[in-house]
Parts: sequence; C-alpha cells; structure tokens
Amino acid sequence: MKITIVSYDNWGLNNHLKKALEQKGYIVHHINFFDFKYEYPNFKTKLCNFILKTFTDKNIKNIYYGNEILKKLEENPDKQDIILTIKGDFIDPKAILKFRKYTKKSIAFFNDSISRFPKTKKVISCFDDVYSFEKDDCLKYKLKFITNWIYPTPIKNKGSKQYQVFNISSKDRRFSFIKKIASVLNEKNINSKILVFDKKAKNQKSSTIEFISRQIPLTEINEYLQASQVLLDISRKGQKGLSFRVFESAGLEKKLITTNADIKNYDFYNPNNIMVINEKKIDIPLDFFNNEYEKIPETLFYKYTLEGWINQVIK
Repeated sequence: MKITIVSYDNWGLNNHLKKALEQKGYIVHHINFFDFKYEYPNFKTKLCNFILKTFTDKNIKNIYYGNEILKKLEENPDKQDIILTIKGDFIDPKAILKFRKYTKKSIAFFNDSISRFPKTKKVISCFDDVYSFEKDDCLKYKLKFITNWIYPTPIKNKGSKQYQVFNISSKDRRFSFIKKIASVLNEKNINSKILVFDKKAKNQKSSTIEFISRQIPLTEINEYLQASQVLLDISRKGQKGLSFRVFESAGLEKKLITTNADIKNYDFYNPNNIMVINEKKIDIPLDFFNNEYEKIPETLFYKYTLEGWINQVIK
C-alpha cells in the first residue's frame, strides 16, 4: 500500500506516524508543509491578505501551501492508495479537492477544535473520511472520533527525577493560568520546569517560568519528559480533545496534572495517575507525588498506541 502523509508538522510528531507505517510494510511519503516558508513580497501583499482573511474565505498562505503540496504530489509517479492530511484547515480547499487526482482515498485528521479553527468547516467536505479528536465536533459535523496517539519512546531513568513537574507551552491565552500554577508549585516547594515559548522571550523574566525564544525539537522535549516525575497539561479554552501531553504521560508511565476535565470520561482514567485541576481552585496535594504510578492494562494501552491508531484509520 502506498500512503502519503500531508501535515503541518512543526514538532516532528508525524515522523513517528511515518516510521510506524513503514514498519508495517507501507510505502510512505511525508509532505511536511511546515517546511514551506511563505514570505510576503511587500507590505501591500500582507495588507491585502489581511483583508482577504477578514472579509472572504481566501488566504494567500493557504493557497501557497496548497500549490506547493500539489507540486510534490505531481513529482510522485505512483498513484497513492491513501493521502492522509493532518492540519488540513491550513490548506486552500480547492487544492485539497485536487488531492483526489493522486489517490484512491483522501482522509483527514484534525486535532484542534472547530471552535478554535472555524475554517475547518470549509474543508471537511473535501475529504472521503474525516477524523477528529474533539467529541463535540464529531457529533455536530458527523465526523469519526479518534484521539491522538502514544508514540513509541523508550522509558529511561526510572529512579529519582530532576524535576517533579514539567510543562512546555506557547505564550497564548493560557499564560495567565500557567503563571498561577507555577506560583502554586513554587509555594509548595514542588520542583518544576515550566517552559513558555515566546519570540519576545528576551524581554521577559520570571522566578517560576523560563521563557524560550525558539521552538525546541521533539528529541529535546523528550529529554525533559524523561527527567520529570509528573507532566503538566494545560488545555486550550473550549477544547475537550486530549493533547499529546496526555499520551506522552501514558507512554512514559508518568503521572499527569491536567486542566482537561473531560479526561475523566475516558476508559484509561485513573485518579491515582491523573489529577484534574481548574483555574478557580488550584489544589495540588503533595500525596499525589508520593504514590506510585499504576500501569494501564496492556489491552487498553494498545488501543491508544500509534499502531492501534493506524489499525483504526488505515484500513
């Protein structure tokens, strides 16, 4: 089977998907359109695109991504059995419709909510099958539900950890909440490593948060994950879908502190392993750090692995 993955892979997570498919014997191409760097030729074009995005459905960057992806598809002489698109809302719908020329089946997976990216609604009909990690979106728009996946990472350093809590996030609307959590952890003398990505990081200082001005690679993030006892997950407002941090914690057998209350509705939820907090009352008992992690039963764990994900989506 021939498969092409089309994704905006800014963290390198979808490389795990490519490798897993290859291990199953598939011939896989990965078009990572995060590598396609569009630059406005002048200010007038940038202003024009702002007007287009505001008052029409068009976006010069999305059109550019679509055209570059089609060029890459044209270079491959073999018709694909499946084109799997991740972050398809970043691509112009007209280009996505042309994917069908190069494949027998066009599949999409969205791991952002439509409330956050409303333009997703405009591309849903361009695919043969559409999967989403957001339950409410699946019900409202008749999509197929599937979570993110546990990607394979060897468990290292099972002994004492350098950090009790680790989190890495971009500076966005979640930042005020992150500051509150960091303060609570500091007050309780809980050793934490809280990284916040911000291009203007050089101008910011904090005793509880470390600002970084560059996106660090997944390999480096994994080093922090391995060196931590508990992972911290701050979900975006209006998001119920489970982030990759949830599945990293499961794969590495780490405890999790999360703001996503919907996690209690999943079959792997275990209050010994997962603590749910909210902004109004940030309560982090020290006992949570003292109890040992309880492993997820093997059959249940497999359901959320990358291989389990592939078996559901790539039939």
